[in-house]
Amino acid sequence: MLQYITHTSDRYTIPQQVRMVIDGGCRWIQLRMKHASDDEVEAMARQIIPMCEESGTILVIDDRVEVVMRTKVHGVHLGKNDMDPAQAREYLGPHAIIGCTANTAADITSLAGLDIDYIGLGPFRHTDTKANLAPVIGLEGYRRIMAEIRAAGIELPVVAIGGITSADVTPLLQAGASGVAVSGAILRANDPVRETSTIINGN
Repeated sequence: MLQYITHTSDRYTIPQQVRMVIDGGCRWIQLRMKHASDDEVEAMARQIIPMCEESGTILVIDDRVEVVMRTKVHGVHLGKNDMDPAQAREYLGPHAIIGCTANTAADITSLAGLDIDYIGLGPFRHTDTKANLAPVIGLEGYRRIMAEIRAAGIELPVVAIGGITSADVTPLLQAGASGVAVSGAILRANDPVRETSTIINGN
């Protein structure tokens, strides 16, 4: 399971990014535009919604619950300083996808009682696509956190995030992650379509 997170790039516009990863087989996109206004995020969402709809691709928007409501995309990803997940669920209704960021097993435990759909756990390693990075977890950290939360009976899907490359996917899945979220490795690749396919299929 691959979630592609859009990112500002000198090489590709966000619609170009979305087209490439969809062509590479990705069916889950997070529109992330941290420094844009709600109106700018909404305008971009409306540009890429047709591509997502025609390919059956899930589209979630980072942080902007109001934009999710207006555009009727599949859901939202909430960082630690974004809207409370329970409030987001109240606004968006029972069918919306709600993902939440976590950095530790304690974070996941505190979220486990809420009506959310997945956890974005990171950072796996240092990444330049995010400011104010939490301490890096590393592969051993993922193994430890996944073992701890599963032992506690927490079955929420956990998506690994933060500096992940195609070579990291299999070890992270073996460590217990349900999927990976990738941005930079695809954007920096010589062939982003092929890189997307490699991350998904392992070849």
